[in-house]
Amino acid sequence: MTRRFPVLPLILIGIMFFSACASAPAPSNPDAAMTALVDSARTMIEAEMQAANLPGLSIAVAVDGQVVWAEGFGHADRETGQPVTPASKFRVGSVSKPFTATAVAQLMSDSRMDVDAPIQTWVPTFPTKEWTISTRQVGGHIAGIRHYEGDENLSAVEYPTVQAGLEIFKDSPLLFEPGTRYAYSSYGWNLISAVVEGASGQDFLTYMDEHVFGPLGMTSTEADWATRDIAERVSFYVRDENGSPVPAPYVDNSYKWAGGGFLSTPADMLRFAEAHRSPGFLSQEALDFLQTSQQLADGSATGYGFGWTTAEDDAGRRLVGHTGGSVGGTTLLTMNPETGIVVAMAINLSGADLSVGRRIMQLFLDGPTPD
Repeated sequence: MTRRFPVLPLILIGIMFFSACASAPAPSNPDAAMTALVDSARTMIEAEMQAANLPGLSIAVAVDGQVVWAEGFGHADRETGQPVTPASKFRVGSVSKPFTATAVAQLMSDSRMDVDAPIQTWVPTFPTKEWTISTRQVGGHIAGIRHYEGDENLSAVEYPTVQAGLEIFKDSPLLFEPGTRYAYSSYGWNLISAVVEGASGQDFLTYMDEHVFGPLGMTSTEADWATRDIAERVSFYVRDENGSPVPAPYVDNSYKWAGGGFLSTPADMLRFAEAHRSPGFLSQEALDFLQTSQQLADGSATGYGFGWTTAEDDAGRRLVGHTGGSVGGTTLLTMNPETGIVVAMAINLSGADLSVGRRIMQLFLDGPTPD
């Protein structure tokens, strides 16, 4: 079942929260052109919901600083029939990484930490390794810290502190000399949350609430506490052997808040992206730090900055953002800073295909077809 929320009423009740920025020349009938784009995108989503047998999906799109579409499809809970709405909170998985990266950029800008200093400067309890590693390297996935092994991502253990979560991997050897290879590691972001605590003197989640989510008005973004009742949190699904969605196994994401443990909504993700489109909330230096690809020792680009992926589409337009995969969740956040076009999409199913979100991004980038 699809639950539709008309675009215009959503904007009128306050989802249009971004300030306008410099825009490209408007089409002769911009309202009709935008309506046509949204209708085309909706048709794409409805087809994907049916073809892929998705339980629920939420999407939001911004253009030039204004939300033009926010809509929920399918079920937040299949068993009760509860529909997805724009207020539904999804596991955003690794989209948590750019959230956390903002904390590091702030502390760097305030001269409270040096991202190139040894990691033990901020986390003295982390064991020294064969090679020295820095926060910059860890955040760019070039430090050699390992990723999940086996079914570690299905952890059901509640970890009371960030430091406790480091116990999972802190004694593992580095996979390679830092700076020589790229190897994705969510555990590296566990370590970065400890860096945030060490540099700020605050508990990681408190810092995120007070310095990132709060100032940006991300009122629907929070830690995914497995042991707490959280309003608007969706139910989570995986596919069974026949490909049908079934309830996901119980997991506790307290071991990895920074790298994959937050809940959010596409509308909040748009708020976040808009704040990282141009200087204001952060300086240009900080944005460049986050959104410029790091390089390996041989000079090759990794396609990953600090918590942000960097790429270009076939037309050479810059795309920055992140995807997220979690137990019972698949998420996309992608932005073209130059136009302010942002697409945020969340699905309450593990391993869902995100290509429809990318096609919608291209739809809005290409704009309306001339009459």
